[in-house]
Amino acid sequence: MGINERREREKNERRKLIRNCARELILLQGVEHVSMEDIAAKAELSKATLYLYYSGKDAIFNEICEESARVFLEHFKPFLEASLNGIEALKFFWRGYVEMFGNFNEMIIVFKLRSFLNPNLPFISLGGQSKSPYVDATLATVKNIIDQCKAEGIFDPHLDSDLATRMLLSMFSNSVDSAARIPAEARKSPAIIEELTKIFQTIIYGFAKEGVPRSSLAID
Repeated sequence: MGINERREREKNERRKLIRNCARELILLQGVEHVSMEDIAAKAELSKATLYLYYSGKDAIFNEICEESARVFLEHFKPFLEASLNGIEALKFFWRGYVEMFGNFNEMIIVFKLRSFLNPNLPFISLGGQSKSPYVDATLATVKNIIDQCKAEGIFDPHLDSDLATRMLLSMFSNSVDSAARIPAEARKSPAIIEELTKIFQTIIYGFAKEGVPRSSLAID
């Protein structure tokens, strides 16, 4: 291995160390309370050295969020590779969310960081410019499911797909935000899952086309 390759590998390893330390701090004390000083101390680096690798904590958070969004999206790869109708895909997505809820730190990371970096929206505006392809892919996945349900006559054809996507992700974001405040083992409580299911189900009923039987929209 040449000198340049070695230096590049060492640089990438140092950047990974910094991100891992920042992730631990986010989960431990909350994203709002993590500073560059905290990250430098956790990584056993001087603050000046930290700035050689990242321009600020938002740059670190963006990279962490992208990594977490990639892991989050990969969990739903079976849906992307399957031939499901719209409502089946929506149920699949929901089951995956419930499965991940409470024992999947990547979910907390991605939602908490997007909320911190974009405080006006749960994720980002679908019409805006983004530098986060995996977050965009997550948004596009949900929007495609909603569009499919509209095309199949399940959802109201006049439903605003962008708004509906943000509404669902806002619900996910709020529930993750609440879950982050309680011990991980408590997040698996049947009562919490039941409450989340009722909220999600109510939203889906609101999307439905008039005359569509509610039994066909049942999530569980």
